[in-house]
Amino acid sequence: MNKVDLNGRVAVITGGARGIGYATAERFLKSGASVAIWDINEERAQQAAAELGKLGKVTVNTVELTDEAAVQAAAAETLSVHGKIDIAVNNAGITGGNGTTWELDPKVWFDVINVNLYGPYLVCRAVVPHMLTSGYGRIVNIASVAGKEGNPNASHYSASKAGLIGLTKSLGKELATKNIMVNCVTPAASQTEQFAQMTQAHIDYMASKIPMGRFVLPEEIAAMIAWLSSEDCSFTTAGVTALTRMLLLASSLPSDLVRLINAAFDAE
Repeated sequence: MNKVDLNGRVAVITGGARGIGYATAERFLKSGASVAIWDINEERAQQAAAELGKLGKVTVNTVELTDEAAVQAAAAETLSVHGKIDIAVNNAGITGGNGTTWELDPKVWFDVINVNLYGPYLVCRAVVPHMLTSGYGRIVNIASVAGKEGNPNASHYSASKAGLIGLTKSLGKELATKNIMVNCVTPAASQTEQFAQMTQAHIDYMASKIPMGRFVLPEEIAAMIAWLSSEDCSFTTAGVTALTRMLLLASSLPSDLVRLINAAFDAE
């Protein structure tokens, strides 16, 4: 593992109890950071903290990320315990299952937008003032290739991640001269517990669009997040970093061309 220098930094990671969030917390701790896990599942968060605590300082806040008062309280408690917040990783999210746009329940649509977009907005709103005061900050939002391409039978999820990309670009430009870098990553599907919220047909669809023939590992995503969260990332902001190698959607290219390009990758 290449070690990114995060010595002395304090990172908030939402949804840090599992999956990509857990892998990111592990990577950050190995790189010298302290970590505050903000998660709605207290039991899982405490279990993760017990495991990760062997690597460094880890604290837990049980937070409903769509509740403004709860997010502000978590920020205040993290500042009280850690003294500062240098990094925020907006990782928590839900998929909301699968269905055509006209068949998805409006409440499910709202819930996905609320967690995946409104939640990160509230987190940014809570931590940015402290970053401005300290003159340093790194924010990384976990979006998805679905936010760039739009997955069928996942309009709610795709729209939420497209919105998160837009939030990243707007906030990054607002803070570009403040030494606060705001970026997002758009991974291909990673086989985490979120897969339990999807149909097998949708999982197979996603897998079929990845020429490498496998899903991206949480640890591979965490490696990119670590660099975007470091001082080395000193010029890149309002950026969208793909973690897909190359992902082809038949809806955007002629099917014959898709098959030809995929065949070329398979021959490598």
